[in-house]
Amino acid sequence: MKIVIIDYGAGNIQSIQFALQRLGYTAILSSDKNIIEQADKVIFPGVGEASSAMTKLKESGLDTVIPGLKQPVLGICLGMQLMCRYSEEGDTSGLGIFDVDVVKFSNKVKVPQIGWNQITDLKTPLFKDVEEKEYIYLVHSYYAPLCEETIAISDYELLYSSAMCKDNFWGVQFHPEKSSEVGERILKNFVTL
Repeated sequence: MKIVIIDYGAGNIQSIQFALQRLGYTAILSSDKNIIEQADKVIFPGVGEASSAMTKLKESGLDTVIPGLKQPVLGICLGMQLMCRYSEEGDTSGLGIFDVDVVKFSNKVKVPQIGWNQITDLKTPLFKDVEEKEYIYLVHSYYAPLCEETIAISDYELLYSSAMCKDNFWGVQFHPEKSSEVGERILKNFVTL
């Protein structure tokens, strides 16, 4: 199986690679359109700020490649947010895969949300053998509101989309590679979809 992690200069790539290695999989890092399109599974990570990450995607032409992928794609953290229609962070147009706008938490709560939180209302095979209210690791100041594509929910000031799915695209706001055994189970579920 060929797993490709999209390398566009805005991802926490090595920790994802190591998590996959612990599960017995090898992942290729690439920004090459042909390699990405020929993968069996694609992981789209993201750490940092939305507008600069989107600029990097546009410079490499990956902003048109990713929405056209037909195999399972997993967006992680900023990767998931960039798969949305729009982000308030840097007034950024996204890839438009998920039909929702990313917004900032209010100043009533500590931002960014850093640390462990629970996921509930789990749907799709991405959460096979994952219990309700398991703890996952998050670092984010912006969130995707609940929408038709929500497949897991977390609560921080309000309920928001901790994971989303549409067709062959999955997105998780949390970092599975930093979420202990639960995160590894979710990564394994993605790889075996």
